[in-house]
This record gives sequence, C-alpha cells and structure tokens, in this order.
Amino acid sequence: MSYHHGDLRRALLAETASAISEDGVAKLSMRALAKRAGVSNAAPTYHFSDKSGLLTALAAEGFDRLAEAMAGVDDDGGLISRGVAYVEFALACPSHFTVMFQPRLLHDDDAELIAARQRAWAALSDGVATTGSGPDSDFGVAAWSIVHGYATLVLSGAVESEDALKQAHIVAGHLVEGSDWSR
Repeated sequence: MSYHHGDLRRALLAETASAISEDGVAKLSMRALAKRAGVSNAAPTYHFSDKSGLLTALAAEGFDRLAEAMAGVDDDGGLISRGVAYVEFALACPSHFTVMFQPRLLHDDDAELIAARQRAWAALSDGVATTGSGPDSDFGVAAWSIVHGYATLVLSGAVESEDALKQAHIVAGHLVEGSDWSR
C-alpha cells in the first residue's frame, strides 16, 4: 500500500471511532478498518493484536479523555460541573463512550485500560468530595449513575432536548442538596 500514516495507531483509533459511529461496534472488523485507513490487512493487527485489543485501546483513550474533561472543570463548580463535563464528553465522543462500558468487548485486564479507568474515577471522586461525601461512598455511585444514565438516554434518543448540556446541568444539580435547579 502506498499510503503512509505518520501515526498509524492514532489513525486507526480515529477510523475505529468513525466506523462505530456510522455502523455500530458489532459491524466493526479489522479488515474493513484496514481498508478505511488505506493500509494492509495486517497493519491493525500489528498495533492491536485483535479486535478486542483495538477496542481496549479505544476505551482507554476514552477514559483518559473523560478524566481530562472532568479534571479540567473549575473546582468551584464541583460535582455539578464534573457531571456536565461527563455528559459533554459522552455527546462529543459517542463511539468511545459506547465501547468504554462494554467490558465483554475488552481485554479487561489491560494495564493501560485499568489506569485510565482509575484516572476517570478519581476525577469524578474529586467532584463527589466537594459535597462532603467520601469518594468511595454510595453517593459516588449514585452521582455516576445519574450522569451516565442521562448521557446514555440522550445518545439513544430516548431523551430529546434542545439543549442537552443545560438539561445535564439541571439533572446533575439534583445531586447536590439545596442546588439551584433552575439554571
């Protein structure tokens, strides 16, 4: 093949996200991915070994992006801002979001994936800590459930909103007692 990628791994991950967005994760194949990227059929296998390896790398990238999104919010916003950042990430990166929470598709013991998950959980836990609840409390799981559930409902089309992020702010506001839910 005459096409050369400066960073084939990165290009394959981008093509994977695009293919999942277009056709869903079930239809993704390493051969079709190679064709999309303009490389030999063996090239994706060289970088990821198999489809699960490819999806594991995409999930790890997603968890890292999610951690960055939540850690990058103003600490004054605390849990609500992190919740909105969570939803914003999901809406901006739906292919990553889809794969991140399907452990049966992944190499769940992958060190890079485990570390990325921990960074994302730490970023959410920092927001939970602003409420006075412990980072490993049931409240942390409740907070995660609410923003994850809302993002999933919007992505699936079950919840339609003219301004999903504004509504995410209201939904996340329900996590903090006494919050002004009218914003």
